[in-house]
Amino acid sequence: MALFGKLPTVYLIIAMLMAGNACAQGLSEASGEDRSDEDASGQTSAIMEASNNDSAEEMSQAEADPSAQKNSPEQKSDKIWHLVWEDNFDGEGLDRTKWRPEVSCWGGGNNERQCYTDRPENIQIEDGLLRLIAKKGRYTGPLYPEDMKGAPGGKKWQAYTSGKVRTKGLAAYKYGRFSARMKLPEGQGTWPAFWMMPETDTYGGWPLSGEIDIMEAVNLNTPCEDCPGGIERHTSGALHFGNEIPQNTYLFLKAEGGRLPGPSEEWRVYAVEWAEGVIQWLVDGKVYMRIESKDWFTASADKAENPYAPFDQPFYMMLNLAVGGNLAEKSNGKGFDPASFPAELRVDWVRVEQCRQDWQTGLPCLTDQNWQGEPQGPWEVQAR
Repeated sequence: MALFGKLPTVYLIIAMLMAGNACAQGLSEASGEDRSDEDASGQTSAIMEASNNDSAEEMSQAEADPSAQKNSPEQKSDKIWHLVWEDNFDGEGLDRTKWRPEVSCWGGGNNERQCYTDRPENIQIEDGLLRLIAKKGRYTGPLYPEDMKGAPGGKKWQAYTSGKVRTKGLAAYKYGRFSARMKLPEGQGTWPAFWMMPETDTYGGWPLSGEIDIMEAVNLNTPCEDCPGGIERHTSGALHFGNEIPQNTYLFLKAEGGRLPGPSEEWRVYAVEWAEGVIQWLVDGKVYMRIESKDWFTASADKAENPYAPFDQPFYMMLNLAVGGNLAEKSNGKGFDPASFPAELRVDWVRVEQCRQDWQTGLPCLTDQNWQGEPQGPWEVQAR
């Protein structure tokens, strides 16, 4: 894909100073959020300040994040993406102005075995890390999340508990670079995920309004016949879309699985870069999948003439560690191994960046790497 080059910084600064509130309005449209005049003014000031202090900002980010120094593609992208949201998990507890824990026991529609709780046993902030901990222990909780539209009430018990946090109702963005530095759990039945869902179901219920899976992994460090070295070390990304269940579908691809040490043994940065008509997936700055709008669709009657639907609306982020479930229990050694628990997903930071050169499409900021792969279709009849 031919991408646009980077404009000289001096022209960017001049343009931003002249644009004033127009620049803030562009940000509002790109993120899909309604902002008050006060919010727009604040965004304009933040943009101007960032433009005048690029060098200092880039230096401070490199000092705070050793992975930015280690991975040259990540370092390059920091120069054209503008940070608009982040959490470094450096407080005494979960920042509830940024995250809301989900409390539910329904199994995510995937036959997962956990209740998600809002307890320190399952969600912890410690030593500058978010820890989502899955462990054995009977728990009874609400069947569905309280904000799930049309869901019935009731309670359910599960034999395991875990943690799931979301930015729903707090932060949602249309287009940008969404990344997290994480170390993943291992064992048959573990299923960590970093993913995104639409803030509003503009085109209808799942998956008519889409789903973006930035990172998933199952059963890391377990035997795998088709894996390099015979051990599962893959992570993957996916895009869900299409028609209503059971005519839903998705595209996915696994990242390289032969790299040592594996993702349960070292910190890695998982990201998607989402722009108008294209989404690409990266691990440590290397693109391993790219999907364009010609490859996705929504059967929603509300799409009108929107060529990029359903991936043209603001999405919010989620982090969770599932226990078992369809994907984990149908992969590798099959089934579920209780010896894999307790397990934990550790997160160093999460960031959202938007394209300084073009808030509305994000296209000029996409990492320009040659990629000749092909996304794969659903791996099972029951699309997750």
